[in-house]
Amino acid sequence: QVQLVESGGGAVQPGGSLRLSCAASGSAFSVYVMGWYRQAAGKQRESVAMISSTGDVTHYANSVKGRFTISRDVAKNTVDLQMDSLKPEDTAVYYCFAEATTRYWGQGTQVTVSS
Repeated sequence: QVQLVESGGGAVQPGGSLRLSCAASGSAFSVYVMGWYRQAAGKQRESVAMISSTGDVTHYANSVKGRFTISRDVAKNTVDLQMDSLKPEDTAVYYCFAEATTRYWGQGTQVTVSS
C-alpha cells in the first residue's frame, strides 16, 4: 500500500515563504511522477506543480511560476515544494500525489496566507 505524508503547512503573511514536504513509502517511487495539487475553499482542486520520475522535468501552473519550486530526492522518496512570495490567493489545502498507473494522494496540509 502506498502512503504519502505531507508536512510543512502553516500560516504566513503575504510575501512570506513556506516549504512543504511529502514523504512516500510502500513502493518503488523512483518510477512515479510526483507533485502537488491544491484546493481552496469552494473551489475545485487544481494542479500546482509536478516533477518527473527522474527529477529532470518539472511543470508549474501559470499562477505559481517563478514563485514555487518543486524538487525531489529519489533516494529518500521525498518531494518538496518551496513556496516564495506567497499571496493570499495561495491559501488552500495542498495535497501531494504520486502516480504511475494509479494516482495516490496524501491527506493534505493547510496553507494560509493572510496579513
